[in-house]
Amino acid sequence: MTASIRNWWARRSLRLRLTAAAAAVIAAGLAGAAVLLVVWLHASLISGLDQTALQRAQVVAADEDSNQITAEVLPATGHGGVAVQVIGGKGKVLASSANLRGRPPAFTFPASRSDTPHAHTVDDIPIGTGGTWRAVGIPAGTDRDPVTVYVAVPTESVDHGLAQLTVGLATGVPAVVAALTGVVWLLTGRALRPVDGMRAQTTEITASDLSRRLDVPPADDALGRLATTLNDLLARLDTSTRRQRRFVADAAHELRNPLSTLHTRLSVAAHHPGLADGQGLAAGLLPQTERLTRLVDDLLQLARLDARPRLRARPVDLDEIVFTEVREARRRTRLVIDQHAVGAARVAGDEDALARVVRNLLDNALRHAGTRIDVSLRTLGDTAQLTVADDGPGIPEADRERVFGRFTRLDDARARDTGGSGLGLAIVRDTVTAHHGSTRIEDNRPGARLVVLLPTAGRGR
Repeated sequence: MTASIRNWWARRSLRLRLTAAAAAVIAAGLAGAAVLLVVWLHASLISGLDQTALQRAQVVAADEDSNQITAEVLPATGHGGVAVQVIGGKGKVLASSANLRGRPPAFTFPASRSDTPHAHTVDDIPIGTGGTWRAVGIPAGTDRDPVTVYVAVPTESVDHGLAQLTVGLATGVPAVVAALTGVVWLLTGRALRPVDGMRAQTTEITASDLSRRLDVPPADDALGRLATTLNDLLARLDTSTRRQRRFVADAAHELRNPLSTLHTRLSVAAHHPGLADGQGLAAGLLPQTERLTRLVDDLLQLARLDARPRLRARPVDLDEIVFTEVREARRRTRLVIDQHAVGAARVAGDEDALARVVRNLLDNALRHAGTRIDVSLRTLGDTAQLTVADDGPGIPEADRERVFGRFTRLDDARARDTGGSGLGLAIVRDTVTAHHGSTRIEDNRPGARLVVLLPTAGRGR
């Protein structure tokens, strides 16, 4: 039952829930204030009655001490509703107010001998219709002839006034709660109006047009910050979408050339079988298929990196990876690859991914080196620094960040005919970033020096 109520409540509108919560708080606050007011006023009025009774009792006691009371009926005091009795030590009524004349003792509690006598609530005084009284009793007379002066004041006026106040509060508090609830409903609607506006604007934004932005409210409040955050999210989505579209277009362009070559040669062989040389055809098509294979592998690797997979982080000897990749690279080139500066370095990461980083760096250097490639690896504190340098044409400083982009090639020096897909360095940067490292390019004079920094194994992250 409780779960169904919670589910029902959760399906209500935010405006309704906020208004209901505010109404509950207002009702509880006003009801609590009304109760406190009634209790405080009752205590205050009763305290006033107690003071009246005490003062009257003190006046009568003073008259008794001075022997001014000579009759059974006490003189008028100006308080017609006040009941007074002077009772002797043997319980005999010595004097009383007119409304208690001839009555037996109406008070049974003993006199209070403290400086601040305590008042009692009495219900059985035989006057009129009865009711509730506040009575005090104080000692008077002499040690030989002690008496007790009792004075009682009716609480009828207090009870009647509090009853009227209670009825008024019982009627007025719900009306005030209803009025304030209506005000909260209106104010909540006005406060949530920008949210409705942002919702309407959001529904108009489509995947094909992410350049639109939400209107930011002028006030620097939660709604303004929400609109700013949503605009930042839309900007990131727009950038990511543009990048993805550009990546797809570049990938299609890269795949078109080798596929067109394959299609043309196979089409000629199919239509003119007599002119086809199987060995020559295979020799011509093999480089194109290898290029397609490399390109598809690079695209898959970038797709995995974009998906942010969990890398198998474990201690890896980076120097062993470098030696293995250098050995493989030497089989594909006549260039000098110097690895004498490779020292021991142990990092935490994915062995296959780090091997791909080293391989791409060496492939990049192989395509652009003139005579030699220098590979070095050393540990600087808690960082392993891998450097692959070539003596080629180098990379201008203005292009050193751009070359890490996807399908980026520099004119002339690093052209398509060198065999690169334009994805190698992009894979290097994304992989190193996933390992909490960094990449940069420096001058080699001549050539370029690509530097990779990776945290060593055991370094806290």
